[in-house]
Amino acid sequence: MANTAETVRRRIEASGERVWRMTDFDGMPFTAVAQALSRLSRQGVIERLGKGLYYRSRPTAFGDSKPNRAQIRALPIRRRGVFPTGVAAANLLGFTTQNPAQVEVATDGVSLPRLIVGKETVIHTRRPEAWRGLSETDTALLDFLRRRGEASELSPEETVGKLLEYFREPGRFERLLKVAESEPPRVRAMLGSIGQQLGQTEHRLTLLRKSLNPLSRFDFGILAVLEHAQEWQAKERKP
Repeated sequence: MANTAETVRRRIEASGERVWRMTDFDGMPFTAVAQALSRLSRQGVIERLGKGLYYRSRPTAFGDSKPNRAQIRALPIRRRGVFPTGVAAANLLGFTTQNPAQVEVATDGVSLPRLIVGKETVIHTRRPEAWRGLSETDTALLDFLRRRGEASELSPEETVGKLLEYFREPGRFERLLKVAESEPPRVRAMLGSIGQQLGQTEHRLTLLRKSLNPLSRFDFGILAVLEHAQEWQAKERKP
């Protein structure tokens, strides 16, 4: 731990003015790095800007330099553990050409740095950790199912047709079946309905069916036009 603290200090002191994050010390013990940064902040070597975000100033004629907020906002969010959601997910999948009026992101953590994502950004937290092993398209599909396809600009029938095309890609249904246990029951029901329509094996469908309370009814939204939606406990869609 002492070696880590010294390494962190040397790296910061040698780099001049800049913003530092925990991700800048990948490969080093997380706890030791966090403690080193906290200690350097208390000692005045760096300034704490927010959770996991620090600034090393430089002397100027007018005193110590100040962090450039625009540059901080431009810092990339670490992609691991950050997922498309809402309109952004629907746009990625081609269900809408709209861009979200208000930025939304999802994470499997409990927060994201506001100084980077912006204070107006809507952050959806505690997505399943299992999402980390999936592609961006896979997580966008799960988000689309969670939201019952509500962001689609297509008709219900066109939406389902496009959705099925994604699930016809080899290996996708199997991948999402592996993480289905961490999804809300309505998503598991939708996956079952999709799987049945695409002719998935009875074994796979049985795994999903057994995970559902047989007395429950689920709101599929516009996805209620799936061929076997009623068999998968979908509520009847209002005209």
